[in-house]
Amino acid sequence: MVGPPKPTPQASFLKRTTVIPLLFIALLCSLSYSLGLWQNRRAAADAGGGAGTTKLQCTHYTPTQINTTALDFSSHHSAAAAVTDFVRTYPPCAAKYMEYTPCEDARRSLKFMRDRLIYRERHCPGKGDLLKCRVPAPHGYRTPFKWPASRDLVWYANVPHKELTVEKAEQNWIRYERDRFRFPGGGTMFPNGADAYIDDIGKLINLADGSIRTAIDTGCGVASWGAYLLSRDILTVSFAPRDTHEAQVQFALERGVPALIGVLASKRLPYPSRAFDMAHCSRCLIPWDQYDGVYLMEVDRVLRPGGYWILSGPPIRWKKYWKGWQRTREDLNGEQTAIENVAKSLCWKKLVEQGDIAIWQKPTNHLECKAHRKITQNPPFCPAQDPDKAWYTNIETCLTPLPEVSDNQEIAGGKLAKWPQRLNSIPPRISRGSVEGVTDEIFQQDSQLWKRRVSYYRTVNNQLGQAGRYRNLLDMNAYLGGFAAALVEDPVWVMNVVPAEAKINTLGAIYERGLIGTYQNWCEAMSTYPRTYDLIHSDSVFTLYNNRCEMEDILLEMDRILRPEGSVIIRDDVDVLVKVKRITDGLNWDSQIVDHEDGPLNREKLLFAVKLYWTAPASSDQGGSTTS
Repeated sequence: MVGPPKPTPQASFLKRTTVIPLLFIALLCSLSYSLGLWQNRRAAADAGGGAGTTKLQCTHYTPTQINTTALDFSSHHSAAAAVTDFVRTYPPCAAKYMEYTPCEDARRSLKFMRDRLIYRERHCPGKGDLLKCRVPAPHGYRTPFKWPASRDLVWYANVPHKELTVEKAEQNWIRYERDRFRFPGGGTMFPNGADAYIDDIGKLINLADGSIRTAIDTGCGVASWGAYLLSRDILTVSFAPRDTHEAQVQFALERGVPALIGVLASKRLPYPSRAFDMAHCSRCLIPWDQYDGVYLMEVDRVLRPGGYWILSGPPIRWKKYWKGWQRTREDLNGEQTAIENVAKSLCWKKLVEQGDIAIWQKPTNHLECKAHRKITQNPPFCPAQDPDKAWYTNIETCLTPLPEVSDNQEIAGGKLAKWPQRLNSIPPRISRGSVEGVTDEIFQQDSQLWKRRVSYYRTVNNQLGQAGRYRNLLDMNAYLGGFAAALVEDPVWVMNVVPAEAKINTLGAIYERGLIGTYQNWCEAMSTYPRTYDLIHSDSVFTLYNNRCEMEDILLEMDRILRPEGSVIIRDDVDVLVKVKRITDGLNWDSQIVDHEDGPLNREKLLFAVKLYWTAPASSDQGGSTTS
């Protein structure tokens, strides 16, 4: 009997090579399943933030779903809400930080040179000195008066400083009336009120035909000049150094007037070249005649071709006031002569000196000026540089050249439309191709895009459309100013920020639209007081600053400059917003993520938030130190 054939060595090897891979694949599948299950459980735990965490929800809104949001944008002045149980919460700062401006800290400034007021420039804290707490509002803080009432009235509890009511009592700046301050519109050089003073200027140059839209007020006081120009459709950036006690810029912002902390010292002002139609100094105490006239050269850089510089106060009309100014006739005459000489060296033309006001005009191009420079080189034209670069950029003692022209009738850089047509006209910087990657078509598309986006915002936060609910707005990454342009009919103003890290410098085009703005690095604090803005808009800011600085530090700065019960709109990738929301919950904001206006399939989402009302305790010193 023949038995079954024995397997050959080759057959045994084939069986083994068939079974082993199958066993190995089965083992891999089992390990992969177990690993995937473990990772899913861990991710779910991380997303939940632990026991007691509110589950993150994403809501989609359509234009018909107005008022479906759970967020409450109304004012309540209730006590602070209970601390949420999140991974990290941010405690209130000590009451002494109620007016903390990190980059203008009085104690830190003492380490820097006093020459040319360098100690009053921006000097920001290092990473190890950043506060990780929430800056409190003064006890009794109240929602500001609605515009236009806020122009004239400010709650005492919001800015508890009476120094100016004594110091400027005879100059009609400010009056204290029980629980509020009243601003009669006066100033050192306009005791009859800012309106009457502006009327006097209007008799000398045309303020009514729309050719003058943007202005800058150096050493602005409480910004009454800018406040009263608003009724004439002229938008003014007012600035002054951070005061030790008087809080002049803070008063301006509380009144609902655009203002920033700033000083003419060793660095360029944070604005592009050819930004302003008009510059103004009313007894602003800037030594225009000193340091080879470098401060007038900086005014020239930011002044538009054909723009005006207005000076009132010393030394203008010194023959009448020299005794009251407690200076000699020779000293004042020498100062005015020096100013006249600097202005002439910049090729400015003196239009008029009448009463207390003198006005110069910048040329519309530099053809004649360059011809004159063949005879004299004082000051020389600046060497090849970017005239719009103005973030920590040194001022140079030279004349910023205007763009080339073909004949003496041409306006350097292009002629601007008059306001309000200027808003939607193609900015010359774009039509001439000097803004890299931005064409006429892209500009028009961007304008339409932001009209649609702002319309969607109103369906989620219906109070955005209620006149007077918001006044001071900030756009942290403004691009072409489309967000501000879409709100131009509302009684609001928008500070358009172009980050110093942005790939394209578009701030010059924003100014050519008749809007205002500034440069800013969001890894640092803004040069403004706490509680400056009613609404902050952030488009892709956290993506832009990814790996540049900590997300929580940007959000803590937003919390510092946002008013109690102020609102925030943040646009960004959904993964970014999930991280942002965990921090905003730790800041005690009421926030919610909603879908993009184009629907849930878009990865970009929006976070709407409200900063809850809370203040320093009643026992805190309302006028206490704000330094660390």
